[in-house]
Amino acid sequence: MILRNLLRHFPRIHPRYLARVLALGSIGIVSGCVTSTIDQMVFNEPQEGIGNSTVVILGRRHASDYDTEPDFVECVGDHISSGDNSIEVIGELEFINEFYPWFEPRTAPLQVADLERMMTNQPVVAEKLAALRTQYMVWIDGSTVQTDSGGSMTCAIGPGGGGCFGFGTWSNDANYEATIWDFSESAEVGRISSTATGQSYMPAVVIPIPIIAPVQGTACDGIGDQLLQFLSSRY
Repeated sequence: MILRNLLRHFPRIHPRYLARVLALGSIGIVSGCVTSTIDQMVFNEPQEGIGNSTVVILGRRHASDYDTEPDFVECVGDHISSGDNSIEVIGELEFINEFYPWFEPRTAPLQVADLERMMTNQPVVAEKLAALRTQYMVWIDGSTVQTDSGGSMTCAIGPGGGGCFGFGTWSNDANYEATIWDFSESAEVGRISSTATGQSYMPAVVIPIPIIAPVQGTACDGIGDQLLQFLSSRY
């Protein structure tokens, strides 16, 4: 993972050189600074959690210029499960495969009314949702993008060893919105937005030292915390 991130920001470095240099010494990974903001608007919040009902978390992928990352959707689900292990979160891939083709990007409902129409026209969808005891569906829309980068780094390796020299920096912005649908109310019952921005650095004097700003992870924690407050009786 570290090697892949470094190569993305410093594409001119040959992967073999950088991998061997990284292997020559232990690398301490330091976290950079992240600024984040959370906004929420929820109503009809369950008073005692969701009981034995289940929740499914899905990513929006209908936009032409970005897709919500599957690992971000998984991160939010893991955050909820680790915060309250009594909540059963259905995995995104498992759900999409079970309901194929109704939740593929080109056929997935964009509004609650679209889902109601789908359940009426395709009774098997309603039957499967009932079998899974799904009460809440959370749609996550957004992405994390690199907004700026600068600096340079060179690496070399020889019989006596190797190293990298230089300095690099890059910025990342994360913007996500989670929309909560309640099947029992046939309505949208909440929206949670999370934004985060951070600057990462890579000084290198022989050994590169990544100072990574956990932008996407911070946005995940923000949405996960708010969803836990909505879904769990423990918060």
